[in-house]
Amino acid sequence: MSDAAQSETNKTRAESIPGIERATGRSWAEWVEIFESQGARTLPHPKIAIVARAAVPETLANPDWWAQGIAIAYEQHAGLRVPGQSSTGTFRVSASRTLSADRDAIIDAWAALAETRTEHLGHAPGEPRRSRTDKRTFWRLDLDGAGRVEVAASPKTDDKVIVAVSQDGLPDGNRIEEWRAHWKALLAEL
Repeated sequence: MSDAAQSETNKTRAESIPGIERATGRSWAEWVEIFESQGARTLPHPKIAIVARAAVPETLANPDWWAQGIAIAYEQHAGLRVPGQSSTGTFRVSASRTLSADRDAIIDAWAALAETRTEHLGHAPGEPRRSRTDKRTFWRLDLDGAGRVEVAASPKTDDKVIVAVSQDGLPDGNRIEEWRAHWKALLAEL
């Protein structure tokens, strides 16, 4: 891990840095210099992501995805956001699990499990909503005072499906790990 990733003033999630360095062939210090030379501390997230995308090697698979991740790591490094915080200032958490089942059956099982609860960590759920696209099956609801929850089931292989829970709009990051544990516990019941 680079010295920059270990710095006490660096708020970037330490596990992000080695992957960025390996994938791009640049040290974290080089990435910081790229952003600083472009005045990224004063830019909104979309412009920081453009700076990152311009510096991502063209040979890297999924360069847009990497650019987003590198931009977020820089924003955390520069104190523009903390881990778990979105570019809008709210917080998010996610958890996932891979299962052997049909994606629609997984969402049915999730609904049967989650819709019997009158609260999630003290927050009342709104009316659940379902939808389906060619690629994913969704289950969504709002939680009073705790943002929005989306569960998406998408095929990973012919016989495996990834079910991912994401919660957006948390007012602060104080309960992120508590929420992650909650969603992981429900996923484990599937």
